[in-house]
Amino acid sequence: MKRKLVAAIGIAGMMVSIAACGGGDDKNEGSKGTDAKELTVWLTVDAQNNWPDLVKAADDAVVKKHPGLKIKHEYYGWPDKNTKLDAVLATDKSPDVVEMGNTEMLGYMVKGAFAPLDASKFDNSSGWLDGLKASVTYEDKTYGVPYYAGGRVANWRKDVFAQSGVKTTPKTYQELLSDLDKVQKKQGDKFSAWYQPSRDWYAAMSFVYDAGGSIAKEEGGQWKANLSSPESLKGLNDYKAVLDKYMHGDKTKDEADRPIVYGQGKSGMIFAAAWEGATAADPKNDKVGKLADKVENFVMPGPSGKNMPVFLGGSDLAVPVKSKAQAIAAEWINAFTGSTGQKGLIAKGNLPNNKTDLATLKNDPKTAVPATAAESSWFVPMAPGWGQVEKAQVLQTMLQSIGTGKKSVEAAAKDADAAIDKVINTK
Repeated sequence: MKRKLVAAIGIAGMMVSIAACGGGDDKNEGSKGTDAKELTVWLTVDAQNNWPDLVKAADDAVVKKHPGLKIKHEYYGWPDKNTKLDAVLATDKSPDVVEMGNTEMLGYMVKGAFAPLDASKFDNSSGWLDGLKASVTYEDKTYGVPYYAGGRVANWRKDVFAQSGVKTTPKTYQELLSDLDKVQKKQGDKFSAWYQPSRDWYAAMSFVYDAGGSIAKEEGGQWKANLSSPESLKGLNDYKAVLDKYMHGDKTKDEADRPIVYGQGKSGMIFAAAWEGATAADPKNDKVGKLADKVENFVMPGPSGKNMPVFLGGSDLAVPVKSKAQAIAAEWINAFTGSTGQKGLIAKGNLPNNKTDLATLKNDPKTAVPATAAESSWFVPMAPGWGQVEKAQVLQTMLQSIGTGKKSVEAAAKDADAAIDKVINTK
């Protein structure tokens, strides 16, 4: 499922303090709103279109405990959701539950927009996936609950690799490079054995984290860019090697049109969001013919010898600090994202929010690859100014300079570090 994951860059006209929540026996730190008569839940159209039955099941569970409670749902598309949320949070008419893309959470947590929650009172919270747990945590407090996840996998064309004598997916990075070399030699330089858009920072940072590097590190309460560290530079050099040897497309592009390029038959492999292989095989994109029968997912091996750590995209649910029904809102979230809800989300093709349920998917051939890939993940720095880094496209600019040869890896990383350091600690 495709979605646009963008970091929140602030909340229009809103500077609120986090409301304290006292003790209680609900799925929330406090008891504020235990006697509320109405609950307003904001979700994206994904839930409305794909799993309305799960929404109703959560409603029924909460209403059973609170007879007479009226639950109102509003659904939004990803592009316009935050504009409407920012406007309403500046008033006294806040929703009680709101869905957020996981990279959108940080800006709102920094501004104090969401109420703190007691993570221990939510189902499976001790096993939340690392990347999702990081997205709801700020200054050691929890401000949201992971809803579901989507990871990244390698996807290649079995027919193209078979023509070069490769019949099985690689288990190590060296095996992968050897397989790619065979395909590249056979297909020629107008073909991308691995179509890897230079500006795709989700893929590039997987190489960085695989090498033991990071985008930034926190020391003494301050964040400092870390792309110039020896470990990060190794990851960036590994990434550049892929671009130089196997990527023969436009090196100023990002990943937006990758499924289309793949569907056109111009590439043998991609490392992408799990839905992209299927999107390429959609009849409207498939110029190869019966591409769905020719593509295969596999877990991306990393140069480190371990599985490549992947960025986990996904959604979280939060309770706005201005909600007048915080306790019941938290109950609804637990009903929707808890053990029963996760089973329903898995049945709809999503990755669960926790490691226990994820482990069960590894035993099913249909879900084993994305489930295994999601076990090793990374997430963006949870720094107050991270939204400004994303808005300025610092990483994309660095990667394009590396991919096109405009700058050396070392110079591009140094410039990116300088740009990051200017804003990463700014609230």
